[in-house]
Amino acid sequence: MSLSIHLAVLGPLGNNVYFLVDDDSGDCVLIDPSFEPQTQLQLAEEQGWQLRQIWLTHGHYDHVAGAKTVSEAFSPPLPIAMHPEGFVWANAQPDKIKLGVLLDRVPRLDIPLTHGIWLDVVPGGTRELVAVRDVSGHCPGSVLFYIPVLEMAVVGDAVFRGSIGKTDLEESDHELLLKNIREQIYTLPDETTLLPGHGPATTVGFEKANNPFVRG
Repeated sequence: MSLSIHLAVLGPLGNNVYFLVDDDSGDCVLIDPSFEPQTQLQLAEEQGWQLRQIWLTHGHYDHVAGAKTVSEAFSPPLPIAMHPEGFVWANAQPDKIKLGVLLDRVPRLDIPLTHGIWLDVVPGGTRELVAVRDVSGHCPGSVLFYIPVLEMAVVGDAVFRGSIGKTDLEESDHELLLKNIREQIYTLPDETTLLPGHGPATTVGFEKANNPFVRG
């Protein structure tokens, strides 16, 4: 088995959408489907990837906007994985039109994510390929996906290169985010590449040495 991860920057907010692919089988997980779901479906088809699951780092609209369309493009629908607190929070938000688009709610929670569990790229698979860590603070029920074999972690909006996720939002918690960055991100190996929800990749080592928002 050989894993790879591929990036598409989509939508008016420049969201990073990730495809985690088992290169041997073509099985693929779509992480944080943003706007332009048809583009995401087309990219997967063009590459010969077989979409099997959708994983969501958190419930903010720009990270889940395409989940319903992508999931329901298949029969049966692709299973959706999300932290239960994130799912409840996202679906408690009023229906919104953002950037001229009426947003779809996350339609279901098929795979509840909790801190410390391991995931496979296929639903129900038994290979411990991806670890889930709770990085709440920017948004309730935020998680990261750590992929040891790639020395990479998809971190959503928890941390960015030289910055952190906003905490002046509804139900954000600044101190909790800092605690989780220190305990769940900075404890990963320094060489781990961090793949955020927006902007360029960074590394654990770089952030520990340079991020002005997280000290100690």
